[in-house]
Order: sequence, then structure tokens, then C-alpha cells
Amino acid sequence: VHLVESGGGSVQTGGSLRLSCTVSGIDFRNYIMGWYRQAPGTQRDWVAHITPLGSPTYAASVKGRFTISRDNAKNTVYLQMTGLKPEDTAVYYCHIIRAPTLPTTWGQGTQVTVSS
Repeated sequence: VHLVESGGGSVQTGGSLRLSCTVSGIDFRNYIMGWYRQAPGTQRDWVAHITPLGSPTYAASVKGRFTISRDNAKNTVYLQMTGLKPEDTAVYYCHIIRAPTLPTTWGQGTQVTVSS
């Protein structure tokens, strides 16, 4: 199992970024996929997740600004982030949710930095 995130970077307040996470080694279409984030000195927090059929759920802090989506044909989950704020600065991780038997369920993370 392998998860590879990409798309992070540095933007100014109000900017946008699109994160991607491509997964290999599983039947991707069967799994709930999520995005989490971790700022320095804090715990890793859930941001959003999407069901195999494409139903999304968001944390209150990002609802209305972030959009999670997936392309099961490409084994990829996306996080479109708009209206970025400095408090969105964190390392963003892709996660295969509710998959306790898999050897790996986390990607390596991608840094998002939002400056004021």
C-alpha cells in the first residue's frame, strides 16, 4: 500500500491550492478516503472525508472553503482549498479510513503554508 500526496506549497491569505493523493496497492474504490492536517506542536486533525460513492463530510473550520473529491479510475483523492487562511498552515496527510488490516494507511504529507 502506498499513498503519495502532492500539491502543497506557499500562498497568501485568500489563495487556493489543490492537493492530490494517489493510492496504490488497494482496491481504492472500496475505501473511505480522508484528509487530515497537523500544525507544529498540535495533534493531527481531521479535515474532510469522502465515501466510496463520493459523499463528502467536512470539519466546521473548512466547510464552504474546501472541497474533497475522488476519481476512482485514477485511484486519487483531491482536496481543493480556497479562501486559505494562515490558520490553515499545516502538513496535510491523506488517510485510508477504517482500514485496520492494511500495513500503511497514511501518506508522507505535503506542506501547506499560508502567509498573511
